[in-house]
Amino acid sequence: MSKIETTNPYTNLKIESYNTFSSEKVTTILETSKDVFNRWKLVEVKERVKLLDNVADVLSKNINTYSQLITDEIGKPISESKAEIEKCIYLCDFYKKNANLLLADELIETEANESFISYDPLGVILAIMPWNYPFWQVMRFAIPALTSGNTALLKHATNVTGCALIIQDVFEKAKYPKGCFQTLIVDHDQIEKIIENDIIKAVSLTGSEQAGRKIAAIAGKNLKKTVLELGGNNACIILEDADLNKHMTTIIKSRMQNTGQSCIAAKRFIVVEAIYDEFLKIFTSKIKELNCGDPSKESTDIGVLARQDLADTLEDQVQKSIEKGANIHFGNKRNQTYYQPTILTKVEPGMPVFDEETFGPVASIIKVKDKNEAYEMASNSKLGLGTMIFTKDSEDAKKHVSNIEDGSFFINELVKSDPRLPFGGTKASGYGRELSREGLLEFVNIKTVYINK
Repeated sequence: MSKIETTNPYTNLKIESYNTFSSEKVTTILETSKDVFNRWKLVEVKERVKLLDNVADVLSKNINTYSQLITDEIGKPISESKAEIEKCIYLCDFYKKNANLLLADELIETEANESFISYDPLGVILAIMPWNYPFWQVMRFAIPALTSGNTALLKHATNVTGCALIIQDVFEKAKYPKGCFQTLIVDHDQIEKIIENDIIKAVSLTGSEQAGRKIAAIAGKNLKKTVLELGGNNACIILEDADLNKHMTTIIKSRMQNTGQSCIAAKRFIVVEAIYDEFLKIFTSKIKELNCGDPSKESTDIGVLARQDLADTLEDQVQKSIEKGANIHFGNKRNQTYYQPTILTKVEPGMPVFDEETFGPVASIIKVKDKNEAYEMASNSKLGLGTMIFTKDSEDAKKHVSNIEDGSFFINELVKSDPRLPFGGTKASGYGRELSREGLLEFVNIKTVYINK
């Protein structure tokens, strides 16, 4: 048994210390989850969704406490931490209103007297979740998984262990059966044995490409389904006719939300040369206006990176890109976990800031000749989470939907997740979908029922 310590990345002060769970405790948790599932799956959907009001109520009543915990553990600006909790409340509302219909048996006309599709829960689902949206990432898995009749186990990132335990408490306060949702405080070397356990029926992971490959290999070896939402280096295409005055606030947010620590953030700004100088001028002026500082203050736009090693990695990616010819247009100052909002120009394929996911407030600007080169450059990535395009000609942009392989294609808006729409990636960004009907059905047995009398 080892210890996990959480640290405030802004103050560098210790928050809490936790003991990892013993093998015996993990076994007990697994058995409990299995036993609860055998009862929970028999509860009608219309009864399960009633508990979503309770979850929303608990989140609403404790929004200030939960938001401050997020900010303390990862340095997220408090205004964004509150917005994260509010989004979880909206998620509850969506499934409360729609899950009963989405999970209803689907009648199919065949030669049988009766035939239909039944959506039955799989069982105990393991979620391995990241730190950057410590409530939202978990809730967008847990709410549909529990609502469809599964039970859930959470292995959260160690630096948000406090959030992990609070989320379990949220479900218990909301009157879910005790054991319906449980947190596992375990080391990485315990994960393989947990996945191999027959009680675990599927795994959902949001994390890096490297983590996704490891988990998929373990799950595949044991013939267990996975949903993987991995990294992204989303392109933000700025076409010649883009209305910069109208959309610049959205464009800035597409990169700088959560201090740039978002898988779906715009990482590569691909700008047609006819508008390049104007874009760079306005973009730079808006970046300079961002308020950097104490993440606990409502006025703060940019906080700190969640850990020292994350700042080290970002600094290394930027430095290697500069060595390959990238230019520092603005920023690039660092103080421990603080990384100044940074703009790099003369960025090209082959540089880390073009090829890789950059997790922090660094914007890479790529100049292209025209629209066709812009779309080609956007597709030049092993990742496929999302692409955004800014243009006045949305009808023309729609013609390129099938040319972009990503999981999302947003016109005149930043890529974002929405409970009403499926969310996920392609290529090295993973597979499977979360949210909407598609996410609700990821962890069910889509069963054919055929009846003759």
